[in-house]
Order: sequence, then structure tokens, then C-alpha cells
Amino acid sequence: MDFNRRTAMAAGLGAVAAASGATASAGGGTASAATPTTVTVTVQGEAAVRTNIPVRRDRRASGGRYLGLWTTEKPPARTGWYATYTVRVPRAGVYALTAVATAPVETPHTEAVASYPHLSVNDGPFTEIARSQPHWYESPPAWGDLSVLDLGVVELRGGTDTLTFRVAEPAVLDDTIAYVLTLDRFTLRHLEGHPALRELSVPRHREGEPARLSLALDGHAPHPHRVRYAVSDHHGRRVATGRATIAAGDTSATVTLPDLPPGHYLVRANGVTGRFARLPARPAVTGPTSRFGVNVWASSLVPPSRLADFAAALRDMGAGWVRDGQSWPAAEPAPGVYDTAQHDDRTRTLRAHGLAVLDVLSPAPEWAMTDASLPLPADLRHAYRYARRLAAAAPEALQLSNEPDVDTTRSTGDAHAAFVKATALGIKDAAPEPCLVVLPGVAQTGPFQDLMLANDVVRYADVWAFHGYPDPTEPGEPRFPGAADEQHELARRHHADIPLWMTECGAFQKARPGEDLTPGQEIAQARYVVRSTVEGLAAGNDRQFWFAGPPLHDDGVYFGLLDRDFRPLPAYSAFAALTSLLGAAHFTGPTPRLPYGVRGFDFDSGHGERVTVVWAERPVRLDRYTRGTAYDMMGRRLPTGRPVTVSRDPLYVVTADAPAPPAATRPRARLSPAEHIVLAQRFSARDAAPGKDDGDAPPPHGYRLGRRTRMTVDVYNFDDTAHNVTVAAEPIGDGWTVRAEQGRKGQKGWKGRIHVPAGGRVGVNFTVRAESSVPRRIDRRLTFGARLDDHTGVPTSAALIHLK
Repeated sequence: MDFNRRTAMAAGLGAVAAASGATASAGGGTASAATPTTVTVTVQGEAAVRTNIPVRRDRRASGGRYLGLWTTEKPPARTGWYATYTVRVPRAGVYALTAVATAPVETPHTEAVASYPHLSVNDGPFTEIARSQPHWYESPPAWGDLSVLDLGVVELRGGTDTLTFRVAEPAVLDDTIAYVLTLDRFTLRHLEGHPALRELSVPRHREGEPARLSLALDGHAPHPHRVRYAVSDHHGRRVATGRATIAAGDTSATVTLPDLPPGHYLVRANGVTGRFARLPARPAVTGPTSRFGVNVWASSLVPPSRLADFAAALRDMGAGWVRDGQSWPAAEPAPGVYDTAQHDDRTRTLRAHGLAVLDVLSPAPEWAMTDASLPLPADLRHAYRYARRLAAAAPEALQLSNEPDVDTTRSTGDAHAAFVKATALGIKDAAPEPCLVVLPGVAQTGPFQDLMLANDVVRYADVWAFHGYPDPTEPGEPRFPGAADEQHELARRHHADIPLWMTECGAFQKARPGEDLTPGQEIAQARYVVRSTVEGLAAGNDRQFWFAGPPLHDDGVYFGLLDRDFRPLPAYSAFAALTSLLGAAHFTGPTPRLPYGVRGFDFDSGHGERVTVVWAERPVRLDRYTRGTAYDMMGRRLPTGRPVTVSRDPLYVVTADAPAPPAATRPRARLSPAEHIVLAQRFSARDAAPGKDDGDAPPPHGYRLGRRTRMTVDVYNFDDTAHNVTVAAEPIGDGWTVRAEQGRKGQKGWKGRIHVPAGGRVGVNFTVRAESSVPRRIDRRLTFGARLDDHTGVPTSAALIHLK
């Protein structure tokens, strides 16, 4: 066979196939040996026959050039940003498609991301290559920011075929939103023995509705394709078998499965495994009154074409809330210039499916920060305006940051407290009935949160928030952490009369690349979804958010209620049973008189029912519930009138009961003019506090000062009228003194009265001195107070300082 002639043809046609044990490369490449009957085609990214995407040079690319799109310009309405390639293959069939390109999600070797590509074969309809984050995350590195991407399979007719890649949706980058496609080359490899069974799927449905199994091939069947399938439940018990035939010329067939109880099921055939959830007949409470939430981070984890169905899946599972967020640097690339359209579209989609949205503020844009303020804006008026802008889009709630106590910066609790006050004021000033203000979700109790609370942030918030995960180093199945009890005790000490939300709760499950969780891990995850939610509500949490909903693989750990193909895991079905049976989920108390080793929790469902949730580490028989209706962890109804055996899998027992009275709602008071004054202590970058060491840094934790340190107290006025503000430092003692550098200089205890215009900021300079008797590396609290002319007190600013 003349490989030189074939390679020469490739330069004009875009690509040409090699058969009978050879591989060809388009654009002047060389042939290499391959297995017998292999057909492989490699196409250079710059070899498009039609495109509106520029070609760029890089000697690391396979041909020294690549197709490179990076633009904030909207694509042409009719074509989008596209590149069409012509390929010639000697035989029709199914081909595996891989590409050296930038993935649409971050990978271990790069944080660069691209847009989700769309693909059309032979001028057919475009389909988004909507694979999940774990799929892209595991892509091996190629060069630079490019990876070797598995793009699935395509069916080619043989001879001359065309493939068109298109970008229609922008990607969210570090500091902007842009259309991105970086393509070095792509490869087509013929798959022998195909078409073959590709997918087994059953659409979501409820008990009492038909379950229709779809069997899909990866190409058109050349002759009738017969399939024998088997269905098993989450215990591995076979519950149904059957046969189906995909007719010649078709790609799929549908059969109806027998009636099954609610639960999680696997269907297997010809080496292919599918998953489906049969949901309880009674839907769960949805919307803002629901106690159940899920973290989604849709812009990073959910391909745009999947978002609507994903939102419907969460609603059907019984999630009333989703926790999402957007990049502030991308949403406000320059001061006062906003680009929130893409995020607003996602929010509308989520809300259209009955989900309440908790949005999370991200770190500030680079233009707003200084080395000393990182990760917060140096001028809190930027935070106020941005929060007000987000609140105007009317999400149900806004959370003011995510785990600031364990980030990699040297920021302190007092700085975050000032940020919280400014953003909370922006939210509350956005509308007569603004969305809920949710405090930052802290990772753990400790000095950072203590200092933030000492700055009186609770009065600005509607919700207290925290996170909690089991210790991954403990052997056995995950156990609910003590974070909830710790946070509720802390809230009581601070007299916080606001609800507590656990905005992240999940389990660390080691992932197998390409496969994710083992069957045992899947069941452990399902148990923990139920147990952690029940224990969180029993601890007093008003809302409980699971981490996470979408498929998510991060550094060897798998999260998510869906597998890498967006199919339900057993935890999804367990979540659906939990939300359906608990209903309103008002915790009424621990279940009394249980045998040793059995844990039980009673809830009022809001439907005139008492729902008892029980489990035990070893099997225990219970005779007392023979008059109730029992359900297993997946929502399957158990035989009535019989004792139940409690095990590690939670059980539900439902009995008739009078509904509990509705809980009283806390009125939301408007913030006073004095509360619109925010004090923020500002030190230079050289005085920055030590790092946090993932929240485990030993003391001291405060700003590191010399014997004489100059600093500033910024006084912000977020009211709509000007105010005179008198600022004063509280005595520190033990060899420390604080003196103002303006007004009556040199007078100890000076109190300065300043005029702050509406929306303005005025800095008051102070000098902090440490006498020779002050020991090094011992934190002391530096507190500033203020009052208005009517003697109304302004919330204080308290920081930690020490002599370095």
C-alpha cells in the first residue's frame, strides 16, 4: 500500500484513513504500524476546510500550529464559532473520537478551561459533547493547557465524511467570560464489532408510572440486534429479566419493565450497565420551605445542554434548594461593568424547575484588591455595589463567602466581618423585601470565626452557616461530625436568634479513575446521605445541603449523587425516599424506649404523620412498630403487621399523628443608620497576619506589628444621608497604646469626630505602640468603637494584634 501517496492526499482533504495495519496522519504526518484491520485517521486542527476561528503557531503543537479561539465577541448567529473538516475513511462504521484540546473543566495539570464543544457529523444536527467533570478531569495531559480528550464515538458513512466543531456557549474563566476552543488535532479510530450496545436507560418516573427501558446502539444496526437484559435492586437481587430486539436500520428500542417498588436499580446487558431510580409516589416539599438542599456549582460541573434535565432531577429527588455561585471577577471584569447574563440564565433555569437558589459570593476581582486586602476588595464600596447588583436578580438567598477560614490567604476574621457588613447592607438595600443574607460557610470553629463573630456580624444576617464533613482518616463508614453541635453552642453563646444552615455536608469517598465508587461505597454513601441529613436536622439545623449533586471527582475523591454519566447513584434514590417520607421534616425529638444500640429520630411530616427514622450498627429486631407502615432506605414499603429488623440501612416507620403547630417566623428588622456605618481596620501588607494552614495554624493569629505601627480605620457610610461619626480606640493595656494621628494629637484616649458623606469613606490614622515590656507573639485584641451625633453606637471593629 502506498502510504506516501495517501499522506499527500491528506493535505488537500483534511484527513485520510489507513487500513490493514497502518495509521495515517493528516497534513504531512508519517504512517506507523498498528494492529491488523485498524483504521485510524488523525486530523490537524489547523487543517479545517471552512472555519471562522484563527490558526495560531506553537512549536509544541503536532504540526507547529493549532486552531485557537479566545474571544469575548459573540459568535455569528447562524454558524457560531466553527471549524469544518473533511475526512476520508475506507469503510463505514463506528469510530472512537479523541482530540488534543483544552478540556471544559479544570484538570490536575491545568486550571485553564474551554467552552463545551458541539459536534455535527455529515451536516447533521449539532450535539453538545456534554460529558461530566470526572470524565474530563481524568484526561491525560498533552502539552501546555491541552489534554487528550475522549469525545465519545461517531458513526461515519465511509468515503468522504465531514465533522464540524462549534462553540456556541462561553466559558467562565478566571476574570472574564469568553468563547474558547483550542484544538491541536483529533483522531478517529474504527471500532471493530460495532455497532454495539451503548446505553441502557430508564427515564425518571414515580411509583405507579410505567418504567420504559431504552436500549441504544452506537450506530445503525445492519441487521436485527437482539439483547437480553436483567434488572437488579440495590441489594443485588435480580428482580426482572427480558429480551428486546433493535430492528435493522434502527439505533434503539424501548420495552416496558414490570411494576417495581421505589428504589435504585441496575440493568445489565452485553457488558453494559445502566442505572435508574423509581421514585416514591408522593413528591417532596419543594421551593424555599424545603429543608433539603444540594450544592451544584453549575457553571463548573453541569454542561449547559444538561442543566434543565439536571434541575428537574434534583426537584424530582426532593431538593428544594440548590447552592450555586458565580465568579465575581468574571461577572464584573471592570468597576461597574457587569456581565451576569450567563449566570442569570442558569438561575432562571433552576428556579423554573421549582428550586430555590442560594448564591455564593466568590473572592474579589484582581482590580479591586491589593496585596494587603486579598481576597477582599480594598474598598468595601465595591462589595456593597456588587452584592446589591446580585440581590437585584432576586435569588432566594445570598451567602457572603465560602470557607474564608481555611483559604490560602492571610486574611483575618475582622476584615471578613467588615466585608460581611458591607455586602449585607448592599443586599438589604436592594429591595423592600430583599433575599436572605447568609453568613459565610465556615469550615470549622476556631479563632477566625470567633473574631468574625466578635465584630457583631450576626445582626446583619438572616442565617448562620457552617460546613461539616466526617474525618476521612477514621476507619469504617463515615460518621456525622460534631460541627453541628459546636456551631449551635457557639450561636447560643452569641445570642444568635437566627436559623442555622449546614451549607455543605458530604463524605470523602476514594474514587477509582474511570469507575468512581465501588458497590460498597455506593451503599455507604446512600446510608450517609440519610443519616447525616437526619442527624443535622435533629441537631437543630434549619436547612441541610448535601455536597454535591453533580458528578464530581476531586483529587482522588468522588462526590455527587449522580455517576459520571449523570445517572442516579443509590444515594439519589435514598435522598428521594428521605424527602418524600419526611415531608416538612419538623424534628420533634429522639425516639424513646429503643433497645441498646438503636438510634431513632422522630419527625412530623406535616401530613398528620409521625415519621421515625431508625438504624443500628448491628441487626436488632423491633416488635413495637407492627402498627405502623415501614419503609426501607430506598422507600420500598415493607410488609405490614410484622416486626422490623433495624440495621445500618436506615428504616422509616410512619404512624398517624396530630400535626405539630407551625414554627413561628422571625421578623426581619431593617438596619438602622448607625448599622449602615462600617468600621474596617487597615494595615499594610508587611503587617499581615500569618497564614491559616488550612485552619490549623497555631497562635498567634493577629496582625504582626513592630514596636511602632501606623494603621488606618476606614469609616464607611452606606446610608443615603451624610453622618458625623466619632471614632475611638478602646484601651488595650499590658504595654500597648493607641493614639490618633489627627485632631488633638498626643492626647491619650483621643476621640475624633469626622464627617462621612453618603456612600463615602473616610480614613482615620492611628499609631499603635508596644512598650519594651510587651512579650512577642502573644495576641491582644485591638478594638475601635464609634457613635453618631445622636449617641447611637456603631458596631465595633475588633482585630487581633501581636508583637512580631
